Formats: sequence, C-alpha cells, structure tokens
Amino acid sequence: MKRILAGLGAIAMFAMPSAYAQQSVKVGVVMSYSGQFADTGTQIGNGIKLYMKEHGDTVAGKKIELIPRDNGGIAPDVAKRLSQEVIVRDGADILAGFDLTPNALAAADVSAQAKKFMVNMNAATSVITTKSPYMVRTSFTVWQLNESLGTWAYKSGLRKVYTLVSDFGPGHDGEAAFQKGFKDAGGEIVGSARYPVANQDFAPFLQRAKDANPDGIYIWVPGGTQPAAIGKAIAERGIDPTKTKILGQGELTFEDSLKGMGDAGLGIITAFHYDYNHQSAKNKAFVTAYNAEFKRNPDMFSVGGYDGMHAIYEALKKTNGNADGEALINAVKGMKWESPRGPMSIDPETRDVVQTVYIRRVEKVGGALVNVEFDKVENVKDPWKARMPK
Repeated sequence: MKRILAGLGAIAMFAMPSAYAQQSVKVGVVMSYSGQFADTGTQIGNGIKLYMKEHGDTVAGKKIELIPRDNGGIAPDVAKRLSQEVIVRDGADILAGFDLTPNALAAADVSAQAKKFMVNMNAATSVITTKSPYMVRTSFTVWQLNESLGTWAYKSGLRKVYTLVSDFGPGHDGEAAFQKGFKDAGGEIVGSARYPVANQDFAPFLQRAKDANPDGIYIWVPGGTQPAAIGKAIAERGIDPTKTKILGQGELTFEDSLKGMGDAGLGIITAFHYDYNHQSAKNKAFVTAYNAEFKRNPDMFSVGGYDGMHAIYEALKKTNGNADGEALINAVKGMKWESPRGPMSIDPETRDVVQTVYIRRVEKVGGALVNVEFDKVENVKDPWKARMPK
C-alpha cells in the first residue's frame, strides 16, 4: 500500500508541469503484447500503427511518441504499475490501449489520480468509463450490443429464447443485456445456463437448450477455440439454425471461429459493431491498406486502436497541442467522425462510444463463410449508463 501511495504521490508531483510546453506528446500504450491475449494486443497495435502511417506522427506541431508496455494478460496490478511508471518515469501525457476489463479498471485509478487523458481501445464492461473522468472509450460495450440484439430478436418474430453464456463477468453482462432487451420487448426466457470459462464440451448444454424447445438459443462466448466447439455441438445435437435461431455477440462468428466451425456456422445471427466484410467505401480502403501492411484482415481490436488514435489526434488539434487531461477530455466530448465501422461519436455525458449495431448472418460468399449484414440499429448509446442515476 505504501508503494502504491508513493507512486500516486509521484504522479501528482510529475503531473504539475504543463505538457503544453513540450515538443512531443507521449502516449503510454499498456496492453497484452504476450501471453494468451497477445494477438489482441497485436491487432490493437496494428490499428494504431496504420492510423499513424496514414496521418503522420506529428499533430498540432507535436510529435507523437508511443511508449508500449506489456501487461502480459489479465493482470490488473501489473497494468496499474505500468501505467504509473509510464507517467512518472517516461513522462507519458496520455494512457491508451487496455484490452481487458480488469486492467482497464486498475489503470483508471491512475488516470483519475494523475488527471491524464486515457483512451480505452477495447475493454467493454460498461462501468469502466465511470472510474476516471479523463477516460474515453473507442470500442463498444457488451450491453450496447446485446440489449440491441435482444430487442431485435423479438421484433424479428422470436418469442421464446434459451440463453447460454460463459460464467464470468462479460458473459453475465451479455446474458443480462440480451434478456432485458428481449423481455422488455415482450419475449420469454424459457431457460438459461452458464458454462465454465475453459469449457470445450458444449453437447450437454446445447441438448438442454434444445429440450426447452425455444425459437432461438442465445450464446455468449469470448472467442478463442470455443466457437468451433459450439459449432460442432450444434451439428451433433441436430439443431438447425434455420429453424432454431442461434444468436450471439460477434466473437461467436469471428473470421478464425468460422474457419474452425465450418458449415455448422451457416445461419448463425450475431450483433456486432465491426467486421472486415462491412460494405462501405471507407472500410474497403481500410481493409486494403491493413492487408497490405500486415498481411491479414483487421478485426474489432484493430478498429478500436485505429479509432482510438483518431480521437487522440483530433482532440490534440482542438487543443492546439495542449495535452492537459482536462483539455483533451473536453475536446473529445461530442466528437463525431466516419470510421471504417460506420458513423460514430462520443457521448458528451458518458464519454462512451455511440455507434451502429449491425445484425449479421453467416452465409457462404465466394466459397467462404462470412458475416453478411442484413439489418442494423443506429446511434446506439450504452443502455446500462442511460439507466444510471443522474
């Protein structure tokens, strides 16, 4: 505790001189560059790099210097320490990155104490941005996607749904959000279950869901190898997605997930804010540039990093290079722009992202399984925050 207090004291002392007089703006990028979530960090980093390649490394007369720091995975104590160190030792003016909720929550304390502008480029639990008045989010929230999906599911004709989610924080949020949207619209939840985080055998869970005879089964999965296992179990249990709708958040049908799932993925419906297959001129240019630079497709992590740098650059333009936390957060409130994902903005009250939620169905196009958008919900704010007491 003494070390933490000393660290925060040092931050307060360090933060006193104005960054406005400096000839550079230093951005401490804290996220997972190694470990289980290393590819998440890589994709966010790729988005950052591409934005800087396209827009240069100087904005408002100040050179942008990135200071990457690896928290190695879910490690809130490490993320907090690195955030402190990058400010105190390296003179960072801005904190950015943050792929995982526990790490973002820990770093938020540092942002609040040091009064440093913080750009959360991925972590999606709604509460995060309430923990520092200097934080903005450029990714999404679990509630934003899944409450929209629940409401849409009822409007599309579903009346009874069974929910199956991963048994940890984001999965619980997905479950609560979908159920609220669906039930508030008039639907009935006929059963629910939570599976262990590391589970790979979904057959018994899906059999119980099938036995409930629902119109649809909602599944929340964090990605990794689980979607392929779910696809296999769906086929083995004889569940036809064209008859019993399979619904979920976008990770269920990630590009790599579909490769492992095969034709069992056909017909699955998901809600998401970005996919490389999104049909817009801006996204096509983004995907082309991304492929040329990194030899792979961008994903939600990539666009979170790309838009996060846009928020930093445009805020600095508004402040004429002043990197003071108060100046930057005021500059970013209400900001609007056209992203590869479509139109997006920053809610001036919550500092959270406002964007389109796309409803997609897995189809075979040119011999490949892809997410094809066929409906959308526009200008979606985080509904969890909308219900918070003012």
